[in-house]
Formats: sequence, C-alpha cells, structure tokens
Amino acid sequence: VSVAHPEAYGVVQALIARGVVGDYREPGLARFGVAAPYLTHAEMLRAVLELRAVLDRGEHRAHRVRAAVT
Repeated sequence: VSVAHPEAYGVVQALIARGVVGDYREPGLARFGVAAPYLTHAEMLRAVLELRAVLDRGEHRAHRVRAAVT
C-alpha cells in the first residue's frame, strides 16, 4: 500500500519511531507491505491509527533531514 504525502519521508520516519515499518519512495510516497500471512487485522488497524496520530501531532515535521537509506 502506498500513501502520497508532500512530507512522506518524515511520515515514514515518525512511524518507524512508533514501531510501524514502512519505506519512502520518490515522489513523496510512504510504502507499507501488506501481506495477509504475516499481518493481522489488528496490526493493520494499529498502523492506520499510528499514521493518523503522527499526522495529527505533526511528528513528521521533526524529520526533515533525509538519511541516505530509509
């Protein structure tokens, strides 16, 4: 699943800090692997709720400097 956001890099970094693993890809995409054999519905719901919390609290703005690898 990919989510477009102008500050997607910061979104991914803030989610990683919360234990939700994703990766960043140009142009402004936050990507998340959704594999039914490995993830439960509860884990997917948690990821969505964490995404909402990151955006609501502006935590993604604290990660403006990009690392070489995400």
